[in-house]
This record gives sequence, structure tokens and C-alpha cells, in this order.
Amino acid sequence: MYSSIITGAVHGIDSYLMRVETDISNGLPSFNMVGFMSGEMREAGERVRVALKNLGIHMPPQRITVNLSPAGIPKRGMVVDLPVSVGLLVCLGYIPDGAVNNVLVAGELGLNGEIRPVNGILSIVMEAKANGISTCLVPDGNLKEGALVHGIRVVGVRTLAELVNYLKKTPKERDRFLPPAEVDADQLLGQTPNKGYPDLSQVHGQIQAKKVLEIAAAGFHNVLMSGPPGAGKSMLARCLPGIMPPLTKEEALEITKIYSAAGLLPEDTALITERPFLSPHHSVTRAVLIGGGNIPAPGLITLAHLGVLFLDEISEYKANELNSLREPLENQEIIIRRLTGAYRYPARPLLVAAANPCPCGYYPDMNRCTCTPKEVLKYQKRISGPFIDRIDFRVHVGRVGSDELQGSGHSESSETVRIRVMEAIERQKRRFSGTPFHYNSDMTPDAVEHFCPLNSLLTEKMRIVYDQLGMSVRSYHKCLKMARTIADLNGREMILERDLMMAVGFRLQEYNEEEKTSGREFSSDKKIVPASRRHSIEEELS
Repeated sequence: MYSSIITGAVHGIDSYLMRVETDISNGLPSFNMVGFMSGEMREAGERVRVALKNLGIHMPPQRITVNLSPAGIPKRGMVVDLPVSVGLLVCLGYIPDGAVNNVLVAGELGLNGEIRPVNGILSIVMEAKANGISTCLVPDGNLKEGALVHGIRVVGVRTLAELVNYLKKTPKERDRFLPPAEVDADQLLGQTPNKGYPDLSQVHGQIQAKKVLEIAAAGFHNVLMSGPPGAGKSMLARCLPGIMPPLTKEEALEITKIYSAAGLLPEDTALITERPFLSPHHSVTRAVLIGGGNIPAPGLITLAHLGVLFLDEISEYKANELNSLREPLENQEIIIRRLTGAYRYPARPLLVAAANPCPCGYYPDMNRCTCTPKEVLKYQKRISGPFIDRIDFRVHVGRVGSDELQGSGHSESSETVRIRVMEAIERQKRRFSGTPFHYNSDMTPDAVEHFCPLNSLLTEKMRIVYDQLGMSVRSYHKCLKMARTIADLNGREMILERDLMMAVGFRLQEYNEEEKTSGREFSSDKKIVPASRRHSIEEELS
């Protein structure tokens, strides 16, 4: 007696199809599971035996062999209870042999026969559809996320007895007994609730920082805000999701796949409809930040994919933890290698960092700052130069004046800013149609040359900036990408001088002109330099 059941397994956030082959033959009574699997997976045999007993079905005193194919792939952390039990029931004649043809079965089996949810159902159903599978039998608790995939029948089952009854029926009777489900992702996205993010209109002053956040949201640029404590850095960061564009269907499905594979999809939630916002404490470990473990789990940089990863008090993070973000931020993905294979996770968050400029937090206000230049430099060096180079915008968030705090001046709401951001993103969609890019910050160096052309005057100005400030090639390209986004926000296809100079200024300037003291300021390489150096560059540019 032989049976073959199709199931799915998750590897990273992707999945692959797997066959559970069952054979019952004469010989010494035994139950063996083979196929390059871990010890904890072999425990499924005992769970299946007890669940079948409680269903009134006793295992025959024969030799039972279960093989998980392909055997060459190491299998850890997978749940195969339900497909194993279905394979046994087919061999024992409780389920007709042809009833499982072109049917995928996935789920965890309780000792009482209850079918419990498993991680990664969305990815498994997508893979089943890609391989021409007609029907997926999934736990009822996973039905909504599985039903997001159209073009394949997704049926939710609650118990093993219900599943057996379903498979015994003819195709027409099956649809009446347990009709397949279908969820409209577009409708869910249209019903996106407001998570209660602060509104930009609630932030007093900080016009420059608000403008930086608007540009960052429009082009998906990383931001570093520096300034004294209590100036509003954290609140500004929490306003950012409110001005970012709503998720597209493809983006929502990609985020949902991540949370489903990680087992973090909220109960009764079919689709993640809001951009994630994660703000870890500075004591977070490297494994939690980028992912890890014997069976690698996605880290915070992946869970914040297409959303916001806010690193508050970034100078307090350990250097190793911050430096581990450098490659994922550059490559927009992270690959974790283990003996069981390589696990690929997307990593495309909008990084927002906030820092105090010195240990006391008040540099360069020499009337309040109690730090020595040596202490300031030591504190700033906690953030490495290569990490800083991957930040697009650097803006100083200064102390709010009493007139701004108590004034009744009008401040734009998040919704008003969001409309401009969405208009800029629509221009990017038209520009990048037929390319792999979605936002201006995604452009490769070749794409920057193609989509960010400069006239001869602007080319010469950028040459001066590049040579005089010793910019890296990455910084040069980032300035052009930033200028491209600024032009998009202003409805222009051509980059003008003011767009480029604004980008260069935000890229290099850490502190407002009025806050320079004692002839000192911070430059882009985080060192204290004479202010006269930048003044000479400004004169040359003019």
C-alpha cells in the first residue's frame, strides 16, 4: 500500500513543494520517517498515531515507512503532521486514492484531531499555484491569508474528520460541503484603518526637518536627525508613516509573506495593510536586528521591509550591531547561511536614526554644552563613517523657540504632505516603468546617469563639491538621487540648480548656520573642522 501527498515547506520567506510518500508493508511493526529530517520532525509520527487513535483508527501492526522528498534538502522546523496522517489514511483505504490528486495538504495536527495553523501558508499557496496545483487544504486559521491568492481553490479545514469527509466527496459535493474562500486584497487595502500616528501639524516649528521627511518619504531615502534632547526628533520620526504612500497590492503581499513566515501575522488578519514601523531599543542584539538562529528567523530590518525602521539614540547602539546593517541597507536584502542552506530575506526599510550630538546633548551650544572636544569626537565616532555614508539626509533638529511653541501659525497636516508625496511617487512610477526600480533611492549608478542628467553648469558645480569635500562615489550618487526626488516633489522632470544645492546641503550640513559657535561645526565625515572651509566652497560655487 503506497500513497503520495503534496505539501509545502517554507525556506526563508519563500517555499517549495514537498512530497510525503507513505508505504505500509508486511514486516516487523515499526514507524520510520526518513528524508534528511531533524529529530523533532520525527516526533510527528507519534502525534499522528495518537490523533488517528482518537479518531477511531488504529495503526496496523505492520512496517510503516514515510519518506519526505526531495531527500537532499535538510528539513528542520517544518510541520508535516497533517500530510503524514492523510497519507496513512489513503494507504489504509479511509480516503480514496484518487481523491488527493493535484491537492496540497498543509497543517499541524493536535492529539484530538484538531487542525492547527502553521507559518508561511501564503507563500506555500503561491508556490502551489505556480506549480499548477488545483486545490489547497489548509487550517481554517490560515484560510484568510491563503485565500489572498486567486486562481487556486483554497479550502479551510478544522479537524481531521472534516478533512476526511471532504476528500470522500465528489468535486461538486466538496464545494457545497466546504466552499473555497477568496479574499479581495484591493478591498482590504481600501479599508486601511488609521493607526493613530502623530500628525505633522502637531509638531511645532522644525520646518527644515519636516521638509527632509517629506523628501525621504517621496524617494525612500534614509535620514539621520541630530539635535538636543526634547527637540522633537522621536515625534518627527513617528509622523513619517502618516505621510508615506499607501501600500500597493504587491507591497502588501510581500510584507504579509514575511510576517506569515515569521509567525507574526496577527490573528484573523488576512493582509498587512499598513507600512510597518519598528523602533527597537538600543540594547537589541545583532541576531534580532538582522536575523539569525539555528533556523534563521527574519530580523527587525526585514520585519520593517517597505516601512520605517527607527533607531532612536543611535549613538548608544553597539558598533557591531550598526555595522551589520551596512550591507543589507546597500543590497536591500540579507542572506543568512547555515548548514541547512542559505536563507534570503528582503531588507528594504526606510531607515530613520536620531542622535544627540554629544554626551550631554547640547553641542554646539557652548552656553549649555559641558563636553570637551575630545568627548564630542569620541561620542560621534561611535557611528562609523561607512554607516554614515549610507545615510542620505542629515538634518539638525534644533531647540524650538518660544514664538514657534506658543504661536498660532499654520502648520501643514500629514494628509496635505502625503498628497504631494503620492504625486511625486506617481512620477517615479511613470519614469521607472519597465525597470526594476520603484523609488529614486533604488537607482543603480548607471540608472542615475540616465535618469538624473545634469547640464554643463551643474556638472561643474558637482565637480567642485566632489573634489573640495572629498565625497565618496556613493555620496555623489546619493546627492543626485536626492535632487531627483526634490525635483519630483516640485513637479519638474529636469533637475535645477536649487534642487541639486538643496540635496548637497542636506547631505553635508549637520547644523544650522545660526548655531555655529567658536568657528566649529560638524562636517559630513563627523569631524570638527573650521567653518571657513565650507565658506570657501560656497564662494567658489557662487
